[in-house]
Amino acid sequence: MNVLREVLWPLVAVIAAFVVGGIIILLIGDDPILTFRLLVGNSFGSAKDLGWTLHYATPLIFTGLAVALAFRCGLLNIGAEGQLYVAAFATAWVGIKFGGTVVSVFGKDENWSWTSLPWYVLVPLCVFTAISVGAIWGAIPGILKAKFGSHEVINTIMLNFIGIALVSYFTQYYYKIPGDPIMQTAPIGEAAHIPQLNQFLPFIPKDVPLNVAFLLAILMCVLVYIFLWKTKWGYELRAVGENASAAEYGGIDPKKQIIIAMTISGGLAGMVAIGEVLGNRHNYYDGFSAEWGFWGIAVALLGRNHPLGVFIAAIFFGVLMRGQIFVDAFTVKVSKDLGEVLQAIIILFVACLQMYTMQRRIKGKV
Repeated sequence: MNVLREVLWPLVAVIAAFVVGGIIILLIGDDPILTFRLLVGNSFGSAKDLGWTLHYATPLIFTGLAVALAFRCGLLNIGAEGQLYVAAFATAWVGIKFGGTVVSVFGKDENWSWTSLPWYVLVPLCVFTAISVGAIWGAIPGILKAKFGSHEVINTIMLNFIGIALVSYFTQYYYKIPGDPIMQTAPIGEAAHIPQLNQFLPFIPKDVPLNVAFLLAILMCVLVYIFLWKTKWGYELRAVGENASAAEYGGIDPKKQIIIAMTISGGLAGMVAIGEVLGNRHNYYDGFSAEWGFWGIAVALLGRNHPLGVFIAAIFFGVLMRGQIFVDAFTVKVSKDLGEVLQAIIILFVACLQMYTMQRRIKGKV
């Protein structure tokens, strides 16, 4: 019964959001059926559409898992955006410095790297960098909360600004090719590139940037599930999230679990860099994130903080991100902001359902 409720209520929130969204579309004088057909049909209508939808969903899986894992420990990680930014820059830096990067500066070739590592060394090193730098940035608010009681919401919000500003500074003044009008670093070495899925799945068009990071995202869903529900460490983390005082009474150190949760959460958010830097852009591009860190909050809420729910919710929000492009182009009065409107409505309904569940639990009916 509880499993059914976990699946049913997010579905109710989505249906309710589409009903409310349809009413809004009618009120502004457009056709809701056409709008939703454009929104959904262009997300699954072809192999190309599906590939783009999964591409949009990939970073949302990572950030959704990051937020969900922190939620399970009773923490709200608002800092996934900053964590993925610093991880992306660090990953690009490793790819430049150890990838044999040669850059043409005003017609003259310059070697920007220290050495040139083979791909089987460089790719794991870049992946490790993405995870570890994101984890370090996530651990900072965890330590501040555990040691000094400073609220993680304030800390993570402030660290977003600090992290994004820092990497923008280093990009602008140290790692941007002189004369390049775009705020981006030099390219990483080719040895740091990870394969596109169209190399293994020929039905995916070559212009779709879906890469093996999507498979890694699926793997992380499985590993996070195993960690949270099949290990002692996951049980202790969830126990602190349910009732920190009771967990401490049972011999669990809440401060330790807070630091662990925020560290792992940051590492998961940092994994966005794997797909974007190593698989897609092949450099650090300032402003590359479509606010994935904040979308991850909605993904975790809709997915009920469960890895399987996060995966499904990420696909759903990938549909919104893909479909809203066509809604903007082929409807008269509805803009691409419809996707964000639906997202906001879904969050409101999920929050209401969560409050309803809490009230029933307090009354002993759940």
